[in-house]
Amino acid sequence: MLLFKGPRDQILGPLQSVCGIVEKRHTLPILSNVLMEKDGERLTLLATDIEIQIRTGTTAAGPEKAALTVAARKLQDILRSLPESAEVNLSLDEKRLTLKAGKSRFNLQTLPAEDFPRMVAADGAQTKLTLTQKQFKRLLGFVQYSMAQQDIRYYLNGLLVVVIGSEIRMISTDGHRLAYASEAIAGNHDRLEVILPRKTVLELSRQLADNDEPLDIVLTPTQAQFRFGDIELVSKLIDGKFPDYERVIPQSHTKVITLPRDVLLHSLLRAAILTNEKFRGVRLVLSPGSLKIISTNAEQEEAQDELEIDYQGDTLDVGFNVTYLLDVLNNVSGDAVECRLADANSSALITLPGNDNFKYVVMPMRI
Repeated sequence: MLLFKGPRDQILGPLQSVCGIVEKRHTLPILSNVLMEKDGERLTLLATDIEIQIRTGTTAAGPEKAALTVAARKLQDILRSLPESAEVNLSLDEKRLTLKAGKSRFNLQTLPAEDFPRMVAADGAQTKLTLTQKQFKRLLGFVQYSMAQQDIRYYLNGLLVVVIGSEIRMISTDGHRLAYASEAIAGNHDRLEVILPRKTVLELSRQLADNDEPLDIVLTPTQAQFRFGDIELVSKLIDGKFPDYERVIPQSHTKVITLPRDVLLHSLLRAAILTNEKFRGVRLVLSPGSLKIISTNAEQEEAQDELEIDYQGDTLDVGFNVTYLLDVLNNVSGDAVECRLADANSSALITLPGNDNFKYVVMPMRI
């Protein structure tokens, strides 16, 4: 039975859209597969890891109906190995998927479609939002690098999304730093807070386009659904209480310096070369007209960089993890950043001049 006939990229593109969440090793072998369902001239592809499910599709061949599951990575690797110009035929022959392209032929084992687990649509109140793909992708870029990885506080291994009135906010923290970004949205919504899992956030960042095409979001108490282009991504939510982010953001730091983002980034990159590999600490020594960035390591080596700044306040010597500073500078755009400081025991607040929609808080470290 013929499932698909057409150019390689017409089937490879949708397959790559769903393959990103497929785990290489899984307790359930069928979760390494992609579900392929043919209904007339539509071929739907679906993958899941139980927590996230992605569905997309392409044009099929012939009027028949069929359903099967096949090893997702193997099929993807075979298609990638073919020439870009290849014409591909996929057909189902006695529980085997046959792929033909030119003089190449592959037979792949299949598992029954009825054994494939699907996520059930969640019950409960729904909040519906529409943003452009570019808006949502930009928000993710501002905050995703601050998410925790495999923290015992599982609610930190994700990203808080807050919908309030006509605003959407995203916040992430790993306990050492916190990133906050917001954007105006259409409508007037009741306050809602959900925590997206880390894997969902990274997958959305990978998949969303940098354009003005719509992204439709449906949020329920336990599930989030995202529709964009031909893709539908459904994710479970993390059930937990996120820290009070508003209490963490400093309100009254008096020492304010504005720095060219690129100059500060390269100065920190130079200092990072001689930091202690385990603690990655750098000292920021602030004095009238000058900011010194100093690092040392266990071999008693030292790096020092000095930047001229417009500052006439008190002297301050404070330490930070250089990785946390580099992360924010690498993930924001704009020519300049504004840094607000208080004393050696207080966090730093990094913002973008003239932009109240982004805030980054980093805790100090003793050096």
